[in-house]
Amino acid sequence: MAEKLTPEKIEEIAKNFEKIQENKIPIIKGEKETVTQKIDPKILQAKKEEKRVLPLIKPTDPRLLMQVAPFIDDTLKEFDFKDRLDLSKVMYDTMVKYGGLGLSANQVGLPYRMFVMGGHPQIEDGKVRSVFNPLINDVSKETVNFKEGCLSFPFLFLTINRPKWCSVKYTDQHGKKIEETLHGMSARVFQHENEHMNGYVFTALVSKFKLERAQKARAKMLKDYARGGAIK
Repeated sequence: MAEKLTPEKIEEIAKNFEKIQENKIPIIKGEKETVTQKIDPKILQAKKEEKRVLPLIKPTDPRLLMQVAPFIDDTLKEFDFKDRLDLSKVMYDTMVKYGGLGLSANQVGLPYRMFVMGGHPQIEDGKVRSVFNPLINDVSKETVNFKEGCLSFPFLFLTINRPKWCSVKYTDQHGKKIEETLHGMSARVFQHENEHMNGYVFTALVSKFKLERAQKARAKMLKDYARGGAIK
């Protein structure tokens, strides 16, 4: 039968609360006897570890409009990354933080020919790809118009005409060579992010008239939001 908690014992537990945050759990064993149990250091480290999120560079930053050189693993240490897995995690966490479906390394000022994409539960069951040194081998003749956004241009949406599918090649976060054919939204996101690798942004894919109209729509959207409305 469980021992009855007296006011004195409750007070003793309260006094030992700080030990919980010092890697110790107080356990009341008797009237005056207290023993401590160590928490697994790996669990403690996992709790303490914070997600590393990188800031987006401005859309006018020249790094966004430069072709990115092929990725080389030896350059990771220059930007404090342990390996491809570490870079992939930081890129994914950053993409999720800003609410995107894809994010290229040069959008956060990194000189890597690399991007991450996916994570949406309704697109390939949330599959995530870490793409290093991407190459598009072939695309469909059939094209589809669809509205796109870009994390480098918040709240700006443009209707872009793209091939319906694309056959691609790249290496993943483990260095494994991947060849696959992507369809639908996955194909669109891959093409969008691959353009970042070559120094292109999606605003260059529409006419001046369409871009100005989209910019006006964004200005109105932000104005309505500032007044307390919802962004639609």
